Amino acid sequence: MQPGALTGSLLWMSGALSCFIAMAIAGRELSSELSVPQLLMIRSATGLILIGFLISRHSTSLLKTKTPGLHLIRNSVHFAGQYGWFVGIASIPLAEVFALEFTTPIWCLLLAPLIVGEKITSSRAASVLLGFTGILIILRPGLEIIDPAAMAVLAAAAGFAIAYLLTKKITGQQQQSPLTLLFYMCLIQLLLSTPLAFNDWHPVVPEHIPWLLIVSLTALAAHYSIARAMKLADAAIVVPIDFLRLPLIALLGFLLYDEALDFWVISGAAIMLGGNYLNIYTEQRRLKRLKHTPCSKPIR
Repeated sequence: MQPGALTGSLLWMSGALSCFIAMAIAGRELSSELSVPQLLMIRSATGLILIGFLISRHSTSLLKTKTPGLHLIRNSVHFAGQYGWFVGIASIPLAEVFALEFTTPIWCLLLAPLIVGEKITSSRAASVLLGFTGILIILRPGLEIIDPAAMAVLAAAAGFAIAYLLTKKITGQQQQSPLTLLFYMCLIQLLLSTPLAFNDWHPVVPEHIPWLLIVSLTALAAHYSIARAMKLADAAIVVPIDFLRLPLIALLGFLLYDEALDFWVISGAAIMLGGNYLNIYTEQRRLKRLKHTPCSKPIR
């Protein structure tokens, strides 16, 4: 790691954390005023304008793709995930939403063999087991009534995982610019959300505009920041920093909305983080071994 890379990574992750938290609070503030489809429609329209402008500044050839069907499936699933996430933001404590969202890497490990043909190793199986142990601790089925909104967030996390895996499949079949992926994401999700939004439309007033801008722009900024952080430092450093989202949002939920600090949510999320970290650590060791293992046969 180059000098200053760790500091740079920490700064980029701080930006990502701020964006994720701001998006959650903006979504909560708007949830009683606007419908979820409205939020998704306005967010997609704003993103499409921004991405379209950036593409026009580069090259319209970025609009070409050989995998339109995969883009449609990916963004339909991602749209459903976003819908479930905003339902959770409006209905259950913010800390619980973020904790359940941390199951996304666990779903990725579980679904990777079906979507991209990756094998489940013993370390990945252990990560999945820890992840679902964390879910049981958070939801406590049989001891607590499970809120349907919590199940919506859990389903959203699975949807996000499918979207990530399909992104890997798309980029594996064709070299695609991130701008291309973002353009089709915004376009397809705008088409999906518009009829739903007009079916449940609420008046948009000037007081909504700042919150709508936050909802529209923070997701793009957060994922860009994470990408920059990953470029500067190993995932084993970046991912644990991302876990700070949970205590920070729990504190803000307590201060802004009088949400109780739930011991079970924090504990379950910590176990899930342990499972995620175990997988990252094991994969990095495996890659290092492959890097230092000499080829048994000459490359021809």
